[in-house]
Amino acid sequence: MLTRLYQLLPADAVKILLVLFLSFLVGLEREEHKAGAESYTFGGVRTFPIIGLIAYSMAVLSGGQLLPVAIGFAVVAAFLLLAYWHKLVSASTAGVTTEFSGLAIYIVGALIYYGHFWTATTLAVASALLLELKAGLEGLTKRIPSDEILTFTKFLLLSIVVLPILPNQEYGVFRINPFKTWLVVVAVSAISYGSYVLQKVTREHGSVMLAALLGGAYSSTLTTVVLAKRAANERRPHLFAGATLIASGVMYLRLAALLALFNRALASTLGPSFLVLAGVACGAGWLWSRRPDASTGDVKREYEPQNPLELSAAFLFAALFIAMLIATHLAVVYVGRAGVYSLAGIMGVTDVDPFIMGMTQAAGTLTRVSEASAAILIAAASNNVVKGIYARFFARGSTGAQSLALLIALALAGLAPLVWVLR
Repeated sequence: MLTRLYQLLPADAVKILLVLFLSFLVGLEREEHKAGAESYTFGGVRTFPIIGLIAYSMAVLSGGQLLPVAIGFAVVAAFLLLAYWHKLVSASTAGVTTEFSGLAIYIVGALIYYGHFWTATTLAVASALLLELKAGLEGLTKRIPSDEILTFTKFLLLSIVVLPILPNQEYGVFRINPFKTWLVVVAVSAISYGSYVLQKVTREHGSVMLAALLGGAYSSTLTTVVLAKRAANERRPHLFAGATLIASGVMYLRLAALLALFNRALASTLGPSFLVLAGVACGAGWLWSRRPDASTGDVKREYEPQNPLELSAAFLFAALFIAMLIATHLAVVYVGRAGVYSLAGIMGVTDVDPFIMGMTQAAGTLTRVSEASAAILIAAASNNVVKGIYARFFARGSTGAQSLALLIALALAGLAPLVWVLR
């Protein structure tokens, strides 16, 4: 029925209706703003549709030429400038967003005439949202420290501007690829930053369990240490031991995501096992945390994570990643498979991400996929044992013993896939 109606209407009718609808949408938002304003405010549900119709009419009369449309834009801009001048005279403070939204509606009308419906709709809807969300957006700028905004901007510069110009080719005997090296840094930092933002947003409402979930995506090792230190002052061994196990379970989800991004062969080999390990660890951790403790009640988290987009941290990760590529190359050439496995076990003492990401580059070239998969399993299991030792040292008492036992059990379970990986 709608198709038949569309065929019966003149070609311009549908476009004019779209102009009226989109401009009315923005005008309605401005009308609502005008109702609560104490001084003069330009435009509303009549003015904005008229601006959109003027733009469409100018495009029709121009016969496809851009110059008349541009002149019409300048004329409308002049009237908006007069409206803004009047606002400055009549009020102590005056914003310019309404006038700019009027210019946006003029462009929407012209875009619809030329058939750019999606662009016009997106522009109008985005304008309405930005106008409506003024209070929330301005409040957001107050909640985000200026140094974090600067850090995020620097990271965007290095990832969006610098990354595309890095050479995507291998150099030297160790086959270092600058583009892939920095792409790994960007991917790992982006996942950590997502967890960091969620931890910041839920800071006032989150519990220890939520901190474990988000912290596992940020850094399960660091989260384990933080939980263990906090547990030393709390009589909740089951809660903190279960939360520690959950953080390590989320680590497997993080690793599965990184493998899927950088090596599909490794992801297909290890992905199912990592998903099972994550599910078992998170489920067992939650059940363990539900066991009764001497103390009861919610325990609020106190840990404040550091911004993972600090440039020093990004460059350090890049250096560690290159070091792991070189170490893996030397181990394969001079020691063989046993050397790679030994290196994997040693790297579990620190952050395993650089080693595992190095394996994504070495698998299929320096070493076989099965051997790289085994090395990743060993590194993750070794890291779980080390985290258990950290928990035992910092938490002490029952919490430390439970955390160590649970993480050793997870490490052993994490080695189980070696049976079919190496066959």
